[in-house]
Amino acid sequence: LNSLSGVHVSGAAGVLVGHPFDTVKVRLQVQSVDKPLYRGTYHCFQSIVRQESMLGLYKGIGSPMMGLTFINAIVFGMQGNAMRVLGADTPLHQFLAGAAAGFIQCVICCPMELAKTRMQMQGTGEKSASRKMYRNSLDCLIRIHRKEGVRGINRGMVTTVIRETPGFGVYFLAYDTLTRALGCDADADYIIPKLLLAGGMSGMASWISTYPVDVIKSRLQADGVGGANRYDGIVDCVRQSWRREGWRTFTRGLTSTLLRAFPVNATTFATVTLFLMYMRENDDSMKDCEPMQPNLQHSSL
Repeated sequence: LNSLSGVHVSGAAGVLVGHPFDTVKVRLQVQSVDKPLYRGTYHCFQSIVRQESMLGLYKGIGSPMMGLTFINAIVFGMQGNAMRVLGADTPLHQFLAGAAAGFIQCVICCPMELAKTRMQMQGTGEKSASRKMYRNSLDCLIRIHRKEGVRGINRGMVTTVIRETPGFGVYFLAYDTLTRALGCDADADYIIPKLLLAGGMSGMASWISTYPVDVIKSRLQADGVGGANRYDGIVDCVRQSWRREGWRTFTRGLTSTLLRAFPVNATTFATVTLFLMYMRENDDSMKDCEPMQPNLQHSSL
């Protein structure tokens, strides 16, 4: 509970800063190789703003804004509890605790990212689409559920689990390793820049470790928007992507992702860590101020 407020603030700030980069990432990952709309990260930014206004960069922001607070609370809470269960603070335990946290939050993450991806792809290249398939993220999930059931709103769950489980393991392992190397103790000099650097670098390491899976996940979740389904499943998506575009297909949008990963994860980790440090100091000071309890001895008659 102590970290919930910090998680909420950092999560909201991270979404506002990072969502435009995420929109660019998804557009680059999903665009057709035969008729590409965008030549690269900068051209994609430029085209979206010119064709769809600045608001085009924030399409689909509703679902991560609602979901990321819960996801961050689950992730940091689960990771902390897993570390207590595992006992010793070792690199392996940091990885396992992070992996467990990543696995658990997929229940929320997958439907959230499905709605986000569908909204981000809606009305591509149009300032005001004449016919919108979805009004907002919630309407998107309701319509998908009505048409495809529970399986529909969990489209991409397997790839989400494959991405998130090892990805969060790397996330927490990298953060723990970097904070130790940088000397991020509560009374250390330049604590905030050190935490920002550790958080940003760990976020980048996490994304790089599982990025090819994210490309496949985005393609599966966007499949069928504005037309017929192209892929029969994960293996078919990998096969078609490799055959048509080669190995480069699995790095599409990586630049935008890393540009987003550093500030978002730097903000998240630094905010949560500083908030926990502050709460611990307050708890310690409150204990110091408590009056000593008299040592009452029972008299025997």
